[in-house]
This record gives sequence, structure tokens and C-alpha cells, in this order.
Amino acid sequence: MIISHKHKFIFIKTNKTAGSSIEIALSKFCGPDDIITPNETEDENIRRSLGNRGPQHYLAPLKDYRLIDIYRYIARKRKKDIYYRHISAKELKQSIDSDIWNNYYKFCFERNPWDRVISYYYWRLHKKPKRTISEFIDSERVKDLLDFGYGRYTINDEIVVDRVCLFENLKQEMEYISTKLGFPEVPLLPKAKSARRKDKRHYREILSPQDRIKIEKLFHKEIKLFNYQF
Repeated sequence: MIISHKHKFIFIKTNKTAGSSIEIALSKFCGPDDIITPNETEDENIRRSLGNRGPQHYLAPLKDYRLIDIYRYIARKRKKDIYYRHISAKELKQSIDSDIWNNYYKFCFERNPWDRVISYYYWRLHKKPKRTISEFIDSERVKDLLDFGYGRYTINDEIVVDRVCLFENLKQEMEYISTKLGFPEVPLLPKAKSARRKDKRHYREILSPQDRIKIEKLFHKEIKLFNYQF
């Protein structure tokens, strides 16, 4: 997540939509007062290698620590944060000044849900014992995509960002954002986490008819909103 006071924008990060790559690219244009949340170590290594601005201003001041926060810091060296990488629009709106929320340009990315489920499946494989895509779709884990997608940029089922960019039009969307925000150049996206997926087949070749229908039912709101087709 990024709140840029320099360019007056808020980037809300959904998952499995190239969010880490986009965030790394956007951080190049951030200033010293902007808020940037941390990513996984491998992504921060990429950001550092590019010389882009890293995580800053996301931690809570000590005066905001409760007893449980003090315990976590002493026991686990875990600092309290105000902002985190996949913070929702609802949480963010409650955390920042209303003038910033109302006047900064807010955007995020969405992705074809059939393709997104496949991407998430292969990303999970490096952490969990292998199971079939059908078993994965039947699990509770796939519902994470609802919360960390549609649930990030809506409040009470209403879209509250100025633009939901589409992953499928990534190049054109980044060009539009660059022009809209007045960047000196179009952000160049690194390939973050892309190496984790070895099977590069199209989702139509991977999903069974039953898998297709289950995903369609689960993500019917996104499919209708953005006219996604299988």
C-alpha cells in the first residue's frame, strides 16, 4: 500500500494482481514523507536493487501502543504498524485524514477470477503440501481472494476507489496512471514472485467445467462488474 503526498495518490494493494511489482515500480516516484508498507523479503530485495524508496512511515508511534503491543514488542520484537501491505479501503479511510481520502486519487487492480485463482493456487504450492486445483477450489483458502480483492476496494458493496485498473490491460493501465499522476515516465514493473509458477498454461487448459462453475459462482460480483468472460 502506498499513500503518496508528493503525487497525491493512494494505491490499495489487492493480491495476485501484480500488486508487489506495481508497488515496487510506484515507489520510485515517492517522496520522503510518503507512506510505503513493507513487502516480503524477496520483494524488498528487488526494490532495493532498483534503488527505489523502501518501507517508511507505516509504524505506529510509541504513544499509541497498548499493553498487548508492548508485550509483542518485548517478547517478539514485533513493532505495531498502522498500515500494512493489503490494508482495506475501509480500514484506510478510518486511519487517515478525510481531506486525504477525499482528494487523493485512489486506485487498485483487479484480475479475471479464473486466472487469479490459478495464480493463487501455484503461489500457495510453495508453502503447503501439494493438492489438486479442484481440491484447492473446494477449500476455504480460495475465499481469501474475495477478501483481498473485492473486499479491499469496496465498503458495504460499493466501490470507493476512483479507478479499478484491470490486470489484463496492465501496460495501458500503467500508462494511464502515469499520465494521470504526472509521473516523468511510465513506471517500469519488475517481475516479483513470477518464478513461483512453473505451469504457464492458460487457465482454460487447467480448469475443469466443474472448477469453472465453482469459481464463477464465488466471484460473480467481479465477473459482472468488469464483464469477465471465461
